[in-house]
Amino acid sequence: MTLLTTNNPAARPGEAAGAVHGASYRDPAGFVFTRGGVLYRQVNLAGREDYDLLMSSGLYQTLANAGDMVTHEEVDRSISPDGRAYQVLQPARVRFVSYPYEWSFSQLKDAALLTLRLQKTAMERGMSLKDATPYNVVFENGRPVLIDTLSFERLKPGTPWVAYRQFCQLFLAPLALMSRVDIRLGSLLRAHLDGVPLDLASALLPLRTRLTPGLLIHVHLHGASERRAARKPPTIGAAPPKPQVGSNAVRALVDSLERTVRSLQWTPAGTVWADYYEGTNYTDVAFEQKRQIVDAAIERLAPATVWDLGANDGTFSRLASRRGITTLAFDIDPAAVEKNYRQVVKTQDRHLVPLLLDLTNPSTACGWAHRERDSLVDRGPADLALALALVHHLAIAHNVPLGRIAEHFATLARALVIEFVPKSDSQVQRMLATREDVFTEYRQEAFEQAFSAWFRIEDAIPVRDSQRTVYVMRRHAG
Repeated sequence: MTLLTTNNPAARPGEAAGAVHGASYRDPAGFVFTRGGVLYRQVNLAGREDYDLLMSSGLYQTLANAGDMVTHEEVDRSISPDGRAYQVLQPARVRFVSYPYEWSFSQLKDAALLTLRLQKTAMERGMSLKDATPYNVVFENGRPVLIDTLSFERLKPGTPWVAYRQFCQLFLAPLALMSRVDIRLGSLLRAHLDGVPLDLASALLPLRTRLTPGLLIHVHLHGASERRAARKPPTIGAAPPKPQVGSNAVRALVDSLERTVRSLQWTPAGTVWADYYEGTNYTDVAFEQKRQIVDAAIERLAPATVWDLGANDGTFSRLASRRGITTLAFDIDPAAVEKNYRQVVKTQDRHLVPLLLDLTNPSTACGWAHRERDSLVDRGPADLALALALVHHLAIAHNVPLGRIAEHFATLARALVIEFVPKSDSQVQRMLATREDVFTEYRQEAFEQAFSAWFRIEDAIPVRDSQRTVYVMRRHAG
């Protein structure tokens, strides 16, 4: 079961306060609900024994102390929506929930390694993960953290790891495809919320991957076994006996998965925006002044949350995160997001989360009844959005009218630091070199008029040694 904790935990449309969250329905052991804008997790009687073992075995404290699992407090059970709680927990606040199809390669890999580490630690305490899904993981304080307290169950001697298939579909298969075929195949997780089917992954992977023992066993042979099982006629009468598996065999399986995951590598290069700042038309003077303008605006606006909507490698995002501001650095380019995340890990930045986002086709509400996974808008708004060197890409490369850009940005943030790049700029001229210029409305005056409908323009600051202007805006009240 997935715990969905958002920076805006109020009930969604159609959900009364105190009702079960739309993402929380699969696990009979418990569910997540909100009351008074606070998120809680109910432990049902069906989850009583496993929860008690989690707490009494020391597993919870071990994982919490290591920073591998979100902490919680037990609170008054009377706030239970159905009045049948064994326990009601208030988890520590998570600042933002992202999804695996929004992660870079190394983020998904680190989440996979966390999951395997959790399983190893759980087995030492007589427990096991019954879920092995990245939807139970968020990136908090610069690292992956488990947020589903009820993912653990008592270890049953002689039984296989129940979450093995789920791990292979949601972690190993997409990582293998991203590493060995094309980094963009990570987007398959958006189409397959329960994981990439192993027969599909096997068909897409090069034949040479069958020479890699881990991929041969856990993807190719595993997928073939599932195909054979699917073709068998249903068993009539008594169910076939379950295979007996020793604890050493389960540990060996987890070790094998860990070796295979660690062996998968991807070098962020060769994409359109990976080296953007090396080829920009900014002079050193212009770039430094732009940095100062943005930094001063962040200081003046004093936001609690910042979304950088075209962050590239996070150069400007860090102006916010270094101030201790929760900052999401979105970019369309997987190499840029990968570089950004590696820098987060290297510098131990606790406030910056790089994420993959196509602003023209952002993450939507999806899953059962469109309520399992929140859209980007559902997870906002941010106090401040940075939109630097972005508007001309939306308006010219994607034909989005300025009025629609302004309207959408007003749903994403309460304030903007936004850059206007005129047609005379060399970057825009390069974009127009291969297409007809039909963008008669793309003018600075029209830009100001479009955004004035939704925002109050407080500053318009020309950037020295360039033809660009940086604006500071606040969204109109109401």
